[in-house]
Amino acid sequence: MRFPLEVFDAVRDTFPADRPVWVRVSATDWVPNGWDIEGTIAFAKALQSRGCAAIHVSTGGVSPAQAITLGPGYQVPYAQRVKAEVGLPTIAVGLITEPEQAEAIIGNEEADMISLGRAMLYNPRWPWHAAAKLGAQVNAPKQYWRSQPREQKDLFKNTQYGQR
Repeated sequence: MRFPLEVFDAVRDTFPADRPVWVRVSATDWVPNGWDIEGTIAFAKALQSRGCAAIHVSTGGVSPAQAITLGPGYQVPYAQRVKAEVGLPTIAVGLITEPEQAEAIIGNEEADMISLGRAMLYNPRWPWHAAAKLGAQVNAPKQYWRSQPREQKDLFKNTQYGQR
């Protein structure tokens, strides 16, 4: 852990004190006798003691020997455990594709935030679609106001449907 902690310290010392610095970790490398959740928890506690603002919990992808069990939200339990045992604000990832799934992870306090990768690459307007599905609103630049779906006239904040 020494090298990444030294990197964190150097970044924290250089970056403005009023700005948050957080770290993305791989909670396990999915390799027997490799990096595991216990090491991640110890690392997260060391980061917390140094002023880390949040931890973004991912897993694997670094070894040809890895055996990853894929499924919706498959990395969320790692984020949940770090959140529970360390207490840092935690970001979850891992095949989170549906708005209801993301909302449930936050609602069940498994993580504090959700990060999307492939879902956003596939659909860059994923947050707008999620907001529409969950009955929320989003800010949109004025040039997008006319794209608001007819059946969701209240999706964009501070707009009137058809306004230019």
